[in-house]
Amino acid sequence: MKTYIDTGKKDTRSGFGAGLTQLGKTNEHVVALCADLTGSLKMDAFKANHPERFFQVGIAEANMMGMAAGLTIGAKIPFTGTFANFSTGRVYDQIRQSIAYSGKNVKICASHAGVTLGEDGATHQILEDLGLMKMLPGMTVINTCDYNQTKAATIALADHHGPVYLRFGRPKVANFTPENGSFTIGKAVELQEGTDVTIIATGHLVWEALQACKTLKEQGISAEVINIHTIKPLDGAAILKSVAKTRCVVTAEEHNYLGGLGESVSRILAENNPVPQEFVATQDTFGESGTPDQLMEKYGLNAAAIVRAATKVVARK
Repeated sequence: MKTYIDTGKKDTRSGFGAGLTQLGKTNEHVVALCADLTGSLKMDAFKANHPERFFQVGIAEANMMGMAAGLTIGAKIPFTGTFANFSTGRVYDQIRQSIAYSGKNVKICASHAGVTLGEDGATHQILEDLGLMKMLPGMTVINTCDYNQTKAATIALADHHGPVYLRFGRPKVANFTPENGSFTIGKAVELQEGTDVTIIATGHLVWEALQACKTLKEQGISAEVINIHTIKPLDGAAILKSVAKTRCVVTAEEHNYLGGLGESVSRILAENNPVPQEFVATQDTFGESGTPDQLMEKYGLNAAAIVRAATKVVARK
C-alpha cells in the first residue's frame, strides 16, 4: 500500500496564484482579470509583476466574461478570477453565449467552491457548479485536490486551447501530490491499487479517500483510489479498467450528487459495465454557515462517510 504524506497544509487558491505567477513570467499572451477579489484569488503577484496585463473589473462579473471573450480575439489567453458562485451561476448566460458557444480560449478560474467556504454560508457555497459547467458543449471542467496539483493545472491550461472551468477552494488542506508534477487534462491518476472497491474522488475528497483507504484495509477491504481531477472530459477507460476488477464503485465529491462526478461515472457504467455504486456528495441541498470541518461532517463529505459507503457497496456486490 502506497503512503502519501501531507507536506504541510496549503490552500488550493494559493496554488492557482503560484501557477498564474509562473505563467506571467513564461507566457506573454496570458492576461488576468479579477472581479474585486485580487487578494482572495491570490492574484497579487501577477498584478504587481505585470500591471499592463491585469484588469480589475470590479464587482461586474458579467462584464468580466465579456471582456475575457473579446481578449481572445487578440490572441490573448485570459484567466478570470472570482468566487465559484460568481464564476458560474451569476454569469452563466455570458459564459454560454460569449465563451462556450464560440469556443473562446478563456480560462474561468473559480475559488471558494463547496461547503468548505465555511462561515460565508449557503449564498456563497455553490454545490452545483460542476454540473452547470460540464453541460456546456466544449467546456473542459477541472477540480483539483491540493496546492501542488492546482499550480500544475493552472500552468497546463495555458497550453490547452478552448474554454476551461478550473475549480479550487479556500481552506488549507493536505498537500500530498508531487511538487512540480506534471498535469495531463483528462487523465485520471491511480493513487492506490485495490481489488474490492473502487473509490473515485475529486477535489478535497481525494485526501479523504486516501484516509478511508487505510481504515478499510484494517477492516479487510482492499480499496482502489482514483483521483479524477478532470470531470470533463472524463477518463472512462481508467474507470472501466478499475471496476472490471473491483465490481463496485464509490464516488466522492464536494458537490451535489445531482449533476456532478457521480452522475458522470454512472453514465460510463450504464453504457459499458453496470455495477453497484454509492454516492458521497451533498443530497440535493444548500449549505449553511459553519467551519469547514463541521460542514464536511454534517453533510457526509469525509473519510468516515467514504468508509460507510464503501462497506455498503461491497455488500451489494
